[in-house]
Amino acid sequence: MLWIDARVRRPLLLTVTTTRQDRKPVDAPAVWRAADVADTTRWTHAFTSEQRAEIIAAARRVYAAGAMPATLNISDFALPSLAADIPQWTHALTGGHGFVLLRDFPIEELTAEESELAYVGLGLQLGTPVSQDALGSLLGHVRDERIARNGPAVRLYRTNQRQDFHTDGADLVGLLCLQRAKSGGESRIASSYAVYNELLARRPDLVDVLYEPLYWDRNDEQSEGEPSFYPLPVFTDVGGSPRIFYIGWYIRDAQRHADAPRLTDAQRDAMDLLESIANDPTFYVEMDFLPGDIQLLNNAQILHSREAYEDHDDPALRRHLLRLWLAAHTFTSVEDGLRQGIPKRR
Repeated sequence: MLWIDARVRRPLLLTVTTTRQDRKPVDAPAVWRAADVADTTRWTHAFTSEQRAEIIAAARRVYAAGAMPATLNISDFALPSLAADIPQWTHALTGGHGFVLLRDFPIEELTAEESELAYVGLGLQLGTPVSQDALGSLLGHVRDERIARNGPAVRLYRTNQRQDFHTDGADLVGLLCLQRAKSGGESRIASSYAVYNELLARRPDLVDVLYEPLYWDRNDEQSEGEPSFYPLPVFTDVGGSPRIFYIGWYIRDAQRHADAPRLTDAQRDAMDLLESIANDPTFYVEMDFLPGDIQLLNNAQILHSREAYEDHDDPALRRHLLRLWLAAHTFTSVEDGLRQGIPKRR
């Protein structure tokens, strides 16, 4: 089976030993449906006044010292008041439901630049930020740039359009809400394992299809001489459990290239069924972010989507999230080739 190692940009040969006959449903706390996580107190943490004050002081200190998101180190951003909470979040992300929501991050007390540093400083407690685009950006601004999406080179997060259930790069995905939309833009998350189990129960033949490579578009972010698409399976066994890595529109967009292998009927059916299950309200939980909310997701265990939204005319009031992709300090949830985000264009 072919794989693309993002660090060295060349195909690797991987062997998947699991066959349809010996695949079993996943049995873990990260297998859940909406009813199982209806109690929001089980996955929500509000920063205390002491923690907020500590974050504010640290952000102002590093900003005054000239730090930038790309230069900030964990040693510059000590947060002793969170020493007991961070292991709990890590456990929830790896041994629990696979997600947490943090509330009351003190953005209202900080400038835009200080807020960015504070967010990266918090992220550094959990992992190392990795590149989110061909420019090597470590902090993503998720907002409607009001540009026409006339091709895959304009990524969906730069628009107000709906993003169907998908995964991002790295072990952890973090979103900090700075500003809400006028209407819409709700975040929905679903357990990747629950979706996998349902697929396995309904159509094990289509699970087999998703263990084979599909071809993904590079969104015109490839370096010179690189192919414009690459092979990657949706499912791969990692540590004895299936890892789901899925962005349906990347796979469909690759069909624009004449030399990309055509999607088969079985592949289309498998993708349609995966998306249908994730979009079933019994499988997802919805979050309507408030300013100061931070959503943290285990990228190997959670699929996430975003609803379309309507924004304000005033640019200062428009929906704006800050995104982090983190290679976790204490665990690995995806293969090495996926942990480092999108390779910077050479």
